[in-house]
Amino acid sequence: MTTPAAITLLAWDRLLSASARALGHARRELKRGGLPPIEWYDILAALERRGPTRPRDLQSALGIEQYNLSRLLSRMAQAGLVTVTPAPGDARGQLVALTAEGTARRAAMWPAYAAAISQSIEPRLDSDARIALAGMLDRIG
Repeated sequence: MTTPAAITLLAWDRLLSASARALGHARRELKRGGLPPIEWYDILAALERRGPTRPRDLQSALGIEQYNLSRLLSRMAQAGLVTVTPAPGDARGQLVALTAEGTARRAAMWPAYAAAISQSIEPRLDSDARIALAGMLDRIG
């Protein structure tokens, strides 16, 4: 007999496995296209949606560890995709902002990312199943 706890663990395991496979596919597609890593896309997209943002808010929104986010932002600033400036009225705070090049790079990354998403999901789930999955994930997210 399968217990509710065992079913929950199975669902969790399948969710993590599906996520890892889909992200791995997206990473390979971006790399194949000579594009930056998926984490860069996520940061650029978040900045495009939010506008200038404190690193701690990006960290919270994206679930990226502080040490990793600092390293990513430094590399992205060196590539001219973001700027990191002192936050007004906060001597220790910083604001990260998207540059025009960052906006262009995010847009250039999207077709490869979108193709990977479609290839990961659409052959396996029809439209109704995708809608149902989105609803289920909303309830646990």
